[in-house]
Amino acid sequence: MKLMLSAVAICLANALTAQVKIPEFLVGDWQQEQSKNTEHWDYINTNELKGFTYQQDANGQMQVQEYLQIALKDGKLVLSAQVLGQNKNQIVEFVGAMEGQTLVFRNEQHDFPKEIAYEQLNEKQMRVRIANEQKAHNLVYNRSNTLAQARALDPALTTYDEALAKELGADEYGMKSYFFVVLKTGDSKEQDKTIINEKFKGHMANIKRLVEEGKLIVAGPFQKNEDNYRGLFILNNLHTVEEVKEVLESDPAIHAGILSYSIYKWYGSAALPTYLPNAAKVSKSKF
Repeated sequence: MKLMLSAVAICLANALTAQVKIPEFLVGDWQQEQSKNTEHWDYINTNELKGFTYQQDANGQMQVQEYLQIALKDGKLVLSAQVLGQNKNQIVEFVGAMEGQTLVFRNEQHDFPKEIAYEQLNEKQMRVRIANEQKAHNLVYNRSNTLAQARALDPALTTYDEALAKELGADEYGMKSYFFVVLKTGDSKEQDKTIINEKFKGHMANIKRLVEEGKLIVAGPFQKNEDNYRGLFILNNLHTVEEVKEVLESDPAIHAGILSYSIYKWYGSAALPTYLPNAAKVSKSKF
């Protein structure tokens, strides 16, 4: 069983120091030369980085290939990799040690690779050697953004705010569950434009009310499409599908059958609602 491992550049500022540190150098995006593989890394805290490898398909959609973690465990730096569709999706761990100015991860029990060695070539480039006794691959990755840009784009590099996390209902990863609702064309045969306009006026007023109550955090229409999808809601602070249905049926356009809906449970950043205070500031006109 092969393990496809992304190039994880573990470059410490002081490579020969006795204290092992999480390599903030990784934060951001890295493009593998002569490959479509891109790695994205986030700083979680002083003891952990999390990342994933992905490619973009012909439609520009992200296709995740593996999930990665670098963490300090019992004083050792450990690389954990979960490759989707391989090794029964099990996590494989490699223990790191400095050898000169190169950080080498090893797992002698794994068939390939057994060894992953990381060497910084310069500020924007790194080389990774992936090998076992029979073969080796040397991969070069180029940073696709500067470290300063990566830090600016990564909110996790700011100090963890426990009070804010609790207020927003965040789990340990800063995430929470929401309800994602797709609004579709309903079964109503109503043709009277006056009635339809009245229902959509009530629809907009209901959106405003739900936002004010903290139940609705994202709403917006789709452009015309073959699926008859009309818009979406992301609902917050609701716990059951029954609660969601009750909220949706309070919408005049839905209640009249002009719009219908599908409900999905969705896992996203707990910080999502924090954009709302700025929404009014960037809106010159109102609906």
